[in-house]
Amino acid sequence: MSPPLARLMRSSIVHVGFAFLAMGSWAVFANRAHPMPAPLLAGLIQGTLSALITLLLKRGIEHLASRFTGLAALLAPPVIAGVVSASVLTVIHTIGGTPEIARTIAVPLTVATSYAALYNFSLWRSRRAMNHGAE
Repeated sequence: MSPPLARLMRSSIVHVGFAFLAMGSWAVFANRAHPMPAPLLAGLIQGTLSALITLLLKRGIEHLASRFTGLAALLAPPVIAGVVSASVLTVIHTIGGTPEIARTIAVPLTVATSYAALYNFSLWRSRRAMNHGAE
């Protein structure tokens, strides 16, 4: 990968923009059977929320992972992140009048929670390796 492309792939702005476009588009698609402007509003809401979640999730997992030990450090951070994300998505879409809330949040919530679980697993495994190496 070329250095400019590698820098672009590490850019938070690129990640946030991609989350907005990808998950906002998904929300429009999930609500396509409803009259306009409902699908577009759902897309705007979901795109914005996905951008914010993308921006905050990595740091949130890192913070949570530092608060737990043992098996709780493996399980709690992604569960907490998933519950918080699901709650925020559901509440904001309800307030916004999104017609197909479950369909709208299914993909973004799955992606965010999967990322949280995989990233947290990598942190947990690294911390375990460091702790076992110190013994």
